Amino acid sequence: MSDSTEKKLDATGLFCPEPVFRTKIEIERMQVGEIITVSADDPAAEDDISRWVTRNGHELLDMSKNGNVITFQIKKVK
Repeated sequence: MSDSTEKKLDATGLFCPEPVFRTKIEIERMQVGEIITVSADDPAAEDDISRWVTRNGHELLDMSKNGNVITFQIKKVK
């Protein structure tokens, strides 16, 4: 696996529960150890995605905000 194959998911413009649902689908398609970057602008996504990642045993590597957009870096652990 190379870093250039890092996956990205743009969930901006979508509202609960879509950002979490789409993140779940993308992570299910990934191999263990791969990283996905998810962008969302739904205010609820900050808590929803963070909680979903923790509850499902994955690793939230980074979370940052730029204006209304929240960006998550998630590593598939299992």
